[in-house]
Amino acid sequence: MERSIETQVSQAVDVWLRWLPRWEPSTHRGRVAPCRRCFGSPVLSAAGLGADVPHGVQHGLSTRMKTIVDHAVAEYTSRNLPMLQAELDQQAERNRARSYRPGEGLEPEFEGMPMDPDPLPGQPFLFTISGLAEEAAADVPALPPLSDEAKAALRQEVKLADDYANMVGREVCTVLLHHRLRIQAAVGQYVEPQIAAMLEELTRSLDAPFDPRADPGISEP
Repeated sequence: MERSIETQVSQAVDVWLRWLPRWEPSTHRGRVAPCRRCFGSPVLSAAGLGADVPHGVQHGLSTRMKTIVDHAVAEYTSRNLPMLQAELDQQAERNRARSYRPGEGLEPEFEGMPMDPDPLPGQPFLFTISGLAEEAAADVPALPPLSDEAKAALRQEVKLADDYANMVGREVCTVLLHHRLRIQAAVGQYVEPQIAAMLEELTRSLDAPFDPRADPGISEP
């Protein structure tokens, strides 16, 4: 029996809460471009995860909610949208033919994240993971072209799928509102102390940039 959206969201939040104690702040450079999945996400707003919450914490929850929406839309498409389903089946078969698929099988905390760091100015990469994936995709034959009538019908089915996704997304957000308190309590328990410790360490290093053990009020003769 298919689980309700409410049950799926509740279980996904439970899994995210069990993961959260393992989260640690990243030490690598931040990225210039915002995450398209998380930036301005109504899901994160419903969960109470604002811009002051680290992206890694946000991403793990938003990805789990996206999986719920994607699964619901896939079920709806398979039952009601034959042209779109056929197109998706062909695309899935094409993807399986690729020899290199680095973005598949990732944990929710990493799914959808950029595969490569931002390059440093004047220091280009010899190769990138995303570049290798694009080369593998280019070796697979393209899908056969569609007639104008088929394109119009497919666009209509895509719109229906988008409308259904928006409806499910709104339901997910409504359910998340009931989990805000425990989500925010967990962030306060596991995330905020680590951020506070980082800020304290940064403050100490700024007060004594050359010798952290030196008294900043005493100068050398």
